[in-house]
Amino acid sequence: MISVKNLTKRYGSYPASRGKLAVDDLSFSVDKGEVVGFLGPNGAGKSTTLRILAGFLGMTSGTVEVAGHDIRQESFAARARIGYMPEAVPLYEEMRVIEYLTFRAELKRVARADRKAFVDEAMKKANVDDVANVLIGNLSKGYRQRVGLADALVAKPPLLILDEPTAGLDPNQIREVRDVIRALGKEHTVLLSTHILSEVEASCSRVIVIAKGKLVAEGTMDDLARKRRAAGVVLVVRGDSSAALGAVRSATGIAKAELDGKSPEPGVHAIRASWGKKLDEDASVRATEEAVAALVAAGCFVREVRPVKSSLEEVFAQLTRGDAEGEAGARDGDEDEADA
Repeated sequence: MISVKNLTKRYGSYPASRGKLAVDDLSFSVDKGEVVGFLGPNGAGKSTTLRILAGFLGMTSGTVEVAGHDIRQESFAARARIGYMPEAVPLYEEMRVIEYLTFRAELKRVARADRKAFVDEAMKKANVDDVANVLIGNLSKGYRQRVGLADALVAKPPLLILDEPTAGLDPNQIREVRDVIRALGKEHTVLLSTHILSEVEASCSRVIVIAKGKLVAEGTMDDLARKRRAAGVVLVVRGDSSAALGAVRSATGIAKAELDGKSPEPGVHAIRASWGKKLDEDASVRATEEAVAALVAAGCFVREVRPVKSSLEEVFAQLTRGDAEGEAGARDGDEDEADA
């Protein structure tokens, strides 16, 4: 459904090779029927990439195909297959919801005979049919976002590109929009841009992560979860707490060990041990084995050993740390300014 190859975008005047780099030789694909999360920190190039895919912004180099149509050579055919929802949805506040969507359906060349049915279906899918006759200016932020989603749906495109669809919403509104997106994935291919991992976990089957305009990770949520290498271990032991701590701290590869909360029962202690540096799987196993052996040698009884996994948020931070630390790279705010 989407094929992106060596996509590069620079902002700035002549020569283009010296402009600000927003997207850097990016390649990925999205197959028909997938719901894919497009992740990256602010300024990673997400919005720039999506604007190029939607045909709103030109590229410096590379190729983009949507449903087999080149976005430059067959722009109209490609865009006719896309429903695009930008982060800041432009709506006419003086129009009623049904009036606005009918107007948008006409602009998107929906046949007059089909227009009412298409608008009614889009409102139902986006859960805004109950406010069809309400002025958009009187709607809450959550409803406005859903009107923007209905706009993306109104021409029944096979592909939906959604840029931060839950931006600025409260937790209840986020849950509502998330449920709508999950339902849409049954009938549409969806590319969902966000930096909220919980949103991707709830809605997406696969994820693409970019940082500084480059691809840094791609795969299913299980693939991303496998990157959550243990940051340490928790050992539940019975015996003297001081002796247990000393034994664990003596193990090679463990730089820090401390009691983890209250004792589950008298004489039983949970000890959280952290690796001194990022260890590979074999080294972390050896460190754990050495800690257990040291505990036994110190006269302690080991009841339980469990890994301390990094959260998905921590994995995301590790993958995109260059952007998070403010290294050179385009910021989304710069992209907006350049587009203007």
